[in-house]
Amino acid sequence: MKRSSLLLGALALPLLLIAPAFLKNYGIHLFTTWLVFVIANMGLNLTVGYAGQKSLGHAAFFGIGAYTTAILLREGFSFWLGLPAGALLCFAVGLGLGFPALRVQTIYLAFATLGFNTALWLVMRNEEWLTGGTFGINNIPRPSLGGLSLDRNLAFYYLVLAFALLLAWLMASLLRSPWGKAFKALRDNPIRAESLGIDTRRYTLLSFAIGATYAGIAGGLYAAQVQFIDPSLFTVGQSIMMYLMVVVGGPGYFLGPLLGSAVGVVLPEWLRFAQAWYLFVFGTAVVLLMIWLPDGLLSLPDRIRARRLSRQALAARALKTP
Repeated sequence: MKRSSLLLGALALPLLLIAPAFLKNYGIHLFTTWLVFVIANMGLNLTVGYAGQKSLGHAAFFGIGAYTTAILLREGFSFWLGLPAGALLCFAVGLGLGFPALRVQTIYLAFATLGFNTALWLVMRNEEWLTGGTFGINNIPRPSLGGLSLDRNLAFYYLVLAFALLLAWLMASLLRSPWGKAFKALRDNPIRAESLGIDTRRYTLLSFAIGATYAGIAGGLYAAQVQFIDPSLFTVGQSIMMYLMVVVGGPGYFLGPLLGSAVGVVLPEWLRFAQAWYLFVFGTAVVLLMIWLPDGLLSLPDRIRARRLSRQALAARALKTP
């Protein structure tokens, strides 16, 4: 893990553990939403930032997890069955979506994932017998754990935080393993990765499947958090916003989703004082960021370090020149 990610993690963990205990209900809700998107975007960061695939359909997996959990809860099943069921379904669908990545790349793959998101959104909207259509599913109950009710926002927040920390540890372990090295080789140069004996087909499919699983878990948690879902939450626009969060934070940086999700979830709320102008301010800030820091916010320390080394190299060369 890079130094910038370690520093961000050291600053963020005490904030995540302590701050919500001093916030009102809306602040706790906002922090919980932030963590839900951190979980979803950890998966997208694996697909996009580490494996180098172009996926613009991540909200579809977020929706599959949310609807699977909500439907099973509606039918009387436990949350602790609905959540893993949604994650497993996302893993299977993610494997299927990975197959177009074996045939098309770059912008064509992005279009394929957009098409998938659109098709799934139409299913959510039109199959009222299953999803409730535009009316959605409401009164989704929150879970209990060992007899302890998690109805209160603060209690549910700490459940989501526990999931986020566990999934972050699993992701870190994955990235340190030979799988993580294979994903990075696939991103950097697929042809060279093939020549080194890496099965690029296998890792391409796994990058989509694992990324989708994280989104499915986040979707199930989100459904229980807001206790109401409808198709408007899982549109192509939401997928683009999730992709933007990963890009703003820094694709390929472990804690990029933490920072990017804060920009995408928390910052717009802070800018609401600008009323009608807040989207303009937010959009302009993102455009400027993409111009000056195309590798995301967490690339700033690396860019500063690279410039310092470059200046030192130039100075050393000047001293050697007679």
